[in-house]
Amino acid sequence: MSNALFPSIGSVADTADKLESKDAVLEKGTEGEAGASQNEDKVVDEIDSLCMECREQGVTRLLLTSIPFFQEVIVMSFRCEHCGFTNNEIQSAGAVRPEGTIYTLRVLNRKDLNRQLVRSPSCEILIPQLDLTLPPTSRGQLTTVEGLLRDVKSDLGGDQPLRKIQDPDGWTKIEAILDKLKAILGDNDDEDDEDAEKTEKKELPPMPSFTLKLDDPAGNSFIEFVDSMADPKWNLRTYPRTLEHNIALGLVSADDAAARMAGARQAAVAETPEGAVMADGSVRPITDDEIFVFPGTCSSCGHPIETNMKKVNIPYFKDILIMSTNCDRCGYRDNEVKSGSAISAQGKRITLKVEDREDLSRDILKSETAGLTIPEIDLVLNHGTLGGRFTTLEGILDQVYEELSDKVFASGDSSIKEDKTKFEVFLTSLKAVKNAERPFTIILDDPLANSYIQNLYAPDPDPGLEIEMYDRTFDQNEELGLNDIKVEGYEADAEEKTGEEAKEEKVDVPQP
Repeated sequence: MSNALFPSIGSVADTADKLESKDAVLEKGTEGEAGASQNEDKVVDEIDSLCMECREQGVTRLLLTSIPFFQEVIVMSFRCEHCGFTNNEIQSAGAVRPEGTIYTLRVLNRKDLNRQLVRSPSCEILIPQLDLTLPPTSRGQLTTVEGLLRDVKSDLGGDQPLRKIQDPDGWTKIEAILDKLKAILGDNDDEDDEDAEKTEKKELPPMPSFTLKLDDPAGNSFIEFVDSMADPKWNLRTYPRTLEHNIALGLVSADDAAARMAGARQAAVAETPEGAVMADGSVRPITDDEIFVFPGTCSSCGHPIETNMKKVNIPYFKDILIMSTNCDRCGYRDNEVKSGSAISAQGKRITLKVEDREDLSRDILKSETAGLTIPEIDLVLNHGTLGGRFTTLEGILDQVYEELSDKVFASGDSSIKEDKTKFEVFLTSLKAVKNAERPFTIILDDPLANSYIQNLYAPDPDPGLEIEMYDRTFDQNEELGLNDIKVEGYEADAEEKTGEEAKEEKVDVPQP
């Protein structure tokens, strides 16, 4: 979308300041000139709307703007001069993203309450410590963590006096949540306005920590991070949408969903290719020249698609499986890499010293369990970020740069100028790194040893490449599900369990 239709928030603010200065000058002139100037230079569009409270005529103001490094949005504000009712909301003006997103923020102090967040209408919010789940709503929201909690506190506490009489059990449960919210926000209902101002000047008691999660199938929600994606309190995870998500977002008709699923099941039940089963009954191994096709459903638009899978052998490494999906209807594309070998007994840490642009052309396989670090610019991608990728070093750095520049706030009421400056410096450093304008070190840490960086001197050692094997910790094995896995003797355990279940199901029938 053009910048003329969706100007940035900063340019809108500058325009508003200029209009105020212009109006002040025109106040000395005629009233007609001032009115004409206001009509010609409007920052927002105004529409007469019906007030849903008093049924009188109110005014809705629309602002089409773009949040830098995020996306285009429409900010709407309604006010009724008759009854004083107001309503503010935000709607996304961008496209539905290919995947859903889950943002997780660990709030440890009151400074974290100032982080900005965007909540789209399809976003579900969870706070596990409060046993609180906010379902998707009919309107979006641009606010801070503190603003969100105050809205929740206001909504829950509004009907408490009536609820105390009609539903005492419900009143008790909600009152417990309200007490936790007051402790987080530092509020005290017994104080009047003057006492509240004195309390604000005093140092507030320590705040209970909590976790905030934003689960948005549309991918249009966001939580601000500090400095970079290496923020230890912030985490982003993407996931493919389910058919139910696509129906809820209006991407797929509910009437056609059942027919499409039935067609996909029929396509999946295919005859075994000739020669796939050997004489002894075992399945013939997959060769490097074969391409397998699997029918499925597009996670973006819900229409039937096909996923191609091929085994590839990387010299001096191992076999991998590359899966590629391309939807002809909506243009959705996705590539994923899986390991085609057994689980390694040790983890692998690969360190590459990049000196020039030639190093950027190296092939890199980043598995879905690998983490990526560039110490020189404090870039840290946690394990699982970006999923599995088989590309070049330049390609993966470009993807990291695009993800950052597409998701990050750079302005707003709660933005700190120092944070903006730090992030601008970080983006500049990342751009210099991906263009090989400065030497840097890239570290690929994979607990399953399924990642790889090309050795340009193979089979001889590469002077700029260092590979270190290490023993996984108990926590790493637990996260990967390896502590409870059993690959030998499980047949006997299964038979024993089946026998015990059969004994329990037997019932003694009394003889007449």
